[in-house]
Amino acid sequence: MIGGHLPVLLVVLPLMAAPVCVVVRRPAWAWTVAALASWGAFVAALGLLLQVLEGGPISYPIGGWAAPWGIEYRLDLVGAFVAVIVSAIGGIVVPYARSSIEREVAADRIYLFYCMYLLCLAGLLGIAATGDAFNLFVFLEISALSSYVMIALAQDRRALTVAYRYLIMGTIGATFYLIGVGLMYMMTGTLNMADLAARLPEVAETRTILAALAFLTVGICLKLALFPLHLWLPNAYTYAPSVVTAFLAATATKVAVYVLIRVYFTIFANVDVFEAMFLREVLMALAVVAMLSASAIAVFQTNIKRMLAYSSLAQIGYMVLGMSFATLTGLTGGIIHLFNHALMKGALFMAMGCVVFRLQVASLDTIEGLGRRMPATMAAFVVGGLSLIGVPLTVGFVSKWTLVLAAIEANMWPIVVAIVGSSLLAIAYVWRVVETGFFRPTPEGAPAVAEAPLSMLIPTWLLAGACVWFGIDARTTLSVARQSAAFLLGSGP
Repeated sequence: MIGGHLPVLLVVLPLMAAPVCVVVRRPAWAWTVAALASWGAFVAALGLLLQVLEGGPISYPIGGWAAPWGIEYRLDLVGAFVAVIVSAIGGIVVPYARSSIEREVAADRIYLFYCMYLLCLAGLLGIAATGDAFNLFVFLEISALSSYVMIALAQDRRALTVAYRYLIMGTIGATFYLIGVGLMYMMTGTLNMADLAARLPEVAETRTILAALAFLTVGICLKLALFPLHLWLPNAYTYAPSVVTAFLAATATKVAVYVLIRVYFTIFANVDVFEAMFLREVLMALAVVAMLSASAIAVFQTNIKRMLAYSSLAQIGYMVLGMSFATLTGLTGGIIHLFNHALMKGALFMAMGCVVFRLQVASLDTIEGLGRRMPATMAAFVVGGLSLIGVPLTVGFVSKWTLVLAAIEANMWPIVVAIVGSSLLAIAYVWRVVETGFFRPTPEGAPAVAEAPLSMLIPTWLLAGACVWFGIDARTTLSVARQSAAFLLGSGP
């Protein structure tokens, strides 16, 4: 009985738990509510993935109203995969958050953090589950508005300015998306994604639909921070509480990339937008520029959280690059990188959160010799860094190798050079941290530093270990990514 309602439980569990955190108010009770809701959502997401693998896409009409008249939750393989990624990161982040938030957020606001975190989780999971274009906008705003509050909860006053800037840029992106949806509705009379896919070919050549596609692309690219619409992201990741940075870096941008995939390969599934509207060339060019320019900027950063933020911009480029090929191998590479980057960037930001917990700041001049004082934390950073570079036996290698194969299949050797060049730049900025932390002596008079609490180290190492585990044995994740890509391209079940 419950199994049939998993699509709605996926969203309802964290959504209904959020106001409970406000009612109970006590930090320990709010944390318990958040933990139960997060782990419950993960169980639901895992159950949905298994159901989709066994029986194909799941349709769940809300309130019994059949699509397209009512709102439909529809989970195919890629949606279920994204839901598992988001809920898994959420489940791992919650135990990490307990100690981290106590250090970085005022005690009388901790319950508000858990409330906002659950709302953000519900919004991100709703985006993965919904089959309605307007309902997707609603969930997009739920996740975005709660993200602004989580960033602003940091005790650093600069976080307020950063959150406000993020709000402005996020609102512009959401407005562009909504205008695009409105234009499509004006031409087709429907908001259901499957129904839109069936009706759009008749009006695909009209200026209205071309304008709708342009608005959707720009709005979503603002949300996912694709170059040159990325300026909100570095400061947001730098000044947000560490656990917020880890959660958003591992989930929010991945879900935004998923939205772009959903628009191109579901809503416009029967319209060859990559050939007819020159999207392939535009997206590929922006992705390559993001990969190279963001990696180059990261090399010169001294604040490690900002360095990793620019690294995230480069990794977004990899995901969009895979999508722009519009081939089975390319799209597989983009989808598998959604999963792999969530692991590696979650591990890296969590490791830096452990550093912030002890030193209050994560910058190169404060971590000299830290590898000898916090060996477990810095070792986790090294594992995540190797994954970021793409060293064999890590998840980063799986993603980059798949994208290289896609470029070779398309006979695009300059793209291969760009992927290798971006990886070499990653070596440079990761090495700066490793060299400072492990090969420089501890400064005289530096305070004694203990490792972070186990409640923070264990989640960090869960993600770091997963970077190696799924790098050595990538059969399951690659299989799911390839089946998802085949389904989106119309060549799968």
